[in-house]
Amino acid sequence: MSLGLAIVGYGKMGRLIEQLAPEFGFEVRAKFHSRNNGHAHGLTREALRDVDVAVEFSTPQTAVQNIERLAAMGVNAAVGTTGWFESLPAALEAVQKNGTGLVWAPNFSVGVTLFMQAVAAAAALFAGHPEYQAWGWEIHHAAKKDAPSGTLRKLAEEMRHSGYSRNIDLSSSRAGAHPGTHEIGFDSAADTITLRHTARGREGFARGALQAARWVAGKKGVFEFREVLGQMNGS
Repeated sequence: MSLGLAIVGYGKMGRLIEQLAPEFGFEVRAKFHSRNNGHAHGLTREALRDVDVAVEFSTPQTAVQNIERLAAMGVNAAVGTTGWFESLPAALEAVQKNGTGLVWAPNFSVGVTLFMQAVAAAAALFAGHPEYQAWGWEIHHAAKKDAPSGTLRKLAEEMRHSGYSRNIDLSSSRAGAHPGTHEIGFDSAADTITLRHTARGREGFARGALQAARWVAGKKGVFEFREVLGQMNGS
């Protein structure tokens, strides 16, 4: 039996999620965009009555309101919007207060999630070698709102958590229609080591978000996508 899906943020990602949803056992039963969901007012019990879970890809300015409203309506969510994570405590409080479930991530690509683990492991190795300095760089399409991306910020955070306490120089480029490349490098007088992830399109992000939405349906609590991926893989 199909699960009812709401798409909150019906742009390019939302339309791709709608296209792929049946593969993951979803039936799209509600779609929300700026014209029918200003200040999250469109997320009513009536509009969400047949919805089991929502996928949220809106904007940094609207994501928290959408998360809080979905939680108040008893709807679990997978949130792929970036640029709002300074408000994460408020969003998590709303989810916990209402007993719903949330999966969030700076990036729902399976490849990026594994790339983060590889970068964290590399940072731990280079932490003890002060002759190596680190940088992070990313490029995305011209319409992307946040820079540096949430993914690049998260990569730097993972590096610091792994013990790399020296400066990590971060930079961003915005041009054309590029779906996303993230690069982490370590440089010394002797050599350069570079780790890079390049997306070929938006499909990997959409599929990851739908995996997360399927997983969080019926669950309570707040989870990062990497936790979900680990449980899917049995680790």
